[in-house]
Amino acid sequence: MSGPNTSFDPKQVASLNAEAVEAMVAAALAAIADAGDLSALKEVRLAHAGDRSPLALANREIGALPPAAKAEAGKRVGQARGAIKQALDARQVELETERDERVLVEEAVDVTLPYDRSARGARHPLTTLMERVADVFVAMGYEIAEGPEVEAEWVNFDALNVPPDHPARTMQDTFYVGSPDSGVVLRTQTSPIQIRAMLDRDLPVYVIAPGRVYRTDELDATHTPVFHQIEGLAVDRGITMGDLRGTLDHFAESMFGEGIRTRMRPSYFPFTEPSAEVDLECFVCRGESVGNPERPCRTCGSEGWIEWGGCGMVNPRVLQSVGIDPTVYRGFAFGMGVERTLMFRNGVSDMRDMVEGDVRFSLAFGVEA
Repeated sequence: MSGPNTSFDPKQVASLNAEAVEAMVAAALAAIADAGDLSALKEVRLAHAGDRSPLALANREIGALPPAAKAEAGKRVGQARGAIKQALDARQVELETERDERVLVEEAVDVTLPYDRSARGARHPLTTLMERVADVFVAMGYEIAEGPEVEAEWVNFDALNVPPDHPARTMQDTFYVGSPDSGVVLRTQTSPIQIRAMLDRDLPVYVIAPGRVYRTDELDATHTPVFHQIEGLAVDRGITMGDLRGTLDHFAESMFGEGIRTRMRPSYFPFTEPSAEVDLECFVCRGESVGNPERPCRTCGSEGWIEWGGCGMVNPRVLQSVGIDPTVYRGFAFGMGVERTLMFRNGVSDMRDMVEGDVRFSLAFGVEA
């Protein structure tokens, strides 16, 4: 019968000698001391006390030792692992204490503040301005019309005499819901509300249509991909361009004060014929800055006029598309950007201020009467 194995190769279990174990402990204690937060300490715990740590791997080698050497190696490794665990627990307590003290400072609550008061809010100036415009036209006998923001392509384009090959119908200008073949878009103007009004209401039709519209513009100081328009439509017997001019003059005076003048410049829109751009006399200099270098005007660039919107007589094709006889009825339509009107009326220099949601911007406007 053979005797017990009392010999072993020291090279095979070099990780169990005193010097190697002390080096593992020293490396672990240094890493524990360097851990600056609980996340870093968690990584150190895995590296030096986990199942794949150097001491854990060394502990697996104890089984290869003869009985006489196992006790000493096991005691050495056990003491080393105990020292590391003790150091980890102590550092855990330190870091948790530091974290709690930091949270108490960073998230301190001033208990002396009134607890029963909430910050004063404000209605957005775009909302109050659209309501003010609506009030002006309701007083003139118009009705307020509304429509969906996700609109059928036929209502948004075809019924308004915008042909399929028109640049406005490309993805560079229009948000399509789905693919360009879906036939559904985010409305690019509030004119589709006019189409729906003519389809749903009995003649004559006098409506004002405020609402949010969408175009693929970059957000900058004077443009935004989501903005607001307010459009007006009148369809009746005997409507003339003079009626349109008088309506816009009254609208301008209601927004910018008595005596303000407007002018029309020939233009082109698919849904009106004839069409015109509406310019507003500069409400700051009233045209006195034109040709006067001593009194320049930043609002109009010393030109005396500011472009305000578009208008015109409703194109007969538009009337035909909704079943109205253009030989009997005529109409006019106009549209202005609400953001642009707010910029002119209140001196807002950057359109981005209107969409950032800062209550301090809205508070400056107060409450519209």
